[in-house]
Amino acid sequence: MISQVFILSSKGDHLIYKDFRGEAGKDAVNKFYEMVTALTGGQPPVVMKHKELHFVHIRQGGLYWVATTKADASPFTIIEFLNRLTALVKDYCGCLSEKSVQMNFALIYELLDEVVDFGYIQTTSTDILKNFIQTEAVSSKPFSLFDLSNVGLFGADTQQNKVAPSAAATRPIVSSQGEQGGKNEIFVDVIERMSVVIGANGVLMKADIEGEIRVKCYMPSCSEMRIGLNEEFSIGKSQLSGYGAAVRVDECSFHQAVRLDEFDTYRILKVCPSQGEQTVMQYQLCDDLPTAPPFRLFPSIERDSGGRYRTLFIHVPLSLRQSLFSYSAAINVSITIPVPKGSLRLSQELSSPDQSAELQPKNKAVHWEIPRFPGGAQLSALFKLEVSGLSAASLQEVGPVSLNFELPKYTSTGLQIRFLRLSPIQPGPSQRWVRYVTHSDSYTIRI
Repeated sequence: MISQVFILSSKGDHLIYKDFRGEAGKDAVNKFYEMVTALTGGQPPVVMKHKELHFVHIRQGGLYWVATTKADASPFTIIEFLNRLTALVKDYCGCLSEKSVQMNFALIYELLDEVVDFGYIQTTSTDILKNFIQTEAVSSKPFSLFDLSNVGLFGADTQQNKVAPSAAATRPIVSSQGEQGGKNEIFVDVIERMSVVIGANGVLMKADIEGEIRVKCYMPSCSEMRIGLNEEFSIGKSQLSGYGAAVRVDECSFHQAVRLDEFDTYRILKVCPSQGEQTVMQYQLCDDLPTAPPFRLFPSIERDSGGRYRTLFIHVPLSLRQSLFSYSAAINVSITIPVPKGSLRLSQELSSPDQSAELQPKNKAVHWEIPRFPGGAQLSALFKLEVSGLSAASLQEVGPVSLNFELPKYTSTGLQIRFLRLSPIQPGPSQRWVRYVTHSDSYTIRI
């Protein structure tokens, strides 16, 4: 039983507030933000309590999605409800952002009226709600094929290497007639998240990959879609028997709507996609990467005790794995290097002008930003820190180094989409797009 649902920006601005039962006042919104901001370090707990009121929240799109309850309700049920609510808003508004929520507040209130009745969840099905939602979405950025700022994210061999802007999949599933949203298109994402720990000697200590195949459908009627995976795809320790490149995962789960009658023999997933976004398959691979990790770090630390402040030299060369093709490139690479307490000043030598680095005394870290890192390249940086009261123990405070990055057109497991087939054949032009991307979930290198 849900008392309230509200959405806050990262700064605490009230974007959406809906009270279903009148059990708690609107001051609960401010109390929640005070509790979240009062916590230092790490992520705040998903479930918090103030007097008799329970707060359950998630973070999506840089926003706080919060539900409150006074009943003895299952927190997992409320978390699942909030996740499905964010998926609904993404389907109807196109994307999850503060601007999108502000521009579509009337639509979101209408969704909440239909989804929850006096605190009881009615439905979170996009297909069912289409019959009741009347408000049209307002796009925060009109989609245009002439917008080339993000070209290259979508594309599949079945489309003869055509590409579409990344904004193509962030428009509402329902739009007025004549707008871009009326196109018959299906977008398939193969998304992998890496958790890696590399020792100071360069030995891989831990490597986990969590992946999913996500489908976003803009077709009003599609009875069946067949997704062909690698023929040499195995789950667990099963034997492979074929001629293609082997792809193995430890565990695999499927959406309840996926039919697997051709999966064991032909590695084909059959699903009847509904309009909107859904995850058709999730998989995991632990401690057995088929390829080497994409990044290696070769740091060296030198100490200079001259002058009023003792100076610490940190030389950090970073290289991207050479086996990546030259046309592949990591983007939005950021490296965080913990430094000793008392670091006063930073001087730097970077290998290219588009890089940037800064000392963050509050976090006791040096933050190094690389907008684009080409495959096969090697970049380096020399950081010179002035540290007050430097001692031998201070050197132990340097590291471990953490990396955040995104690798488009690349999967660590080697999972590929062989084909996408729709039946019956759709009338009029239809497009099918595939995107591969690998993110860093936790990528740590010890020094």
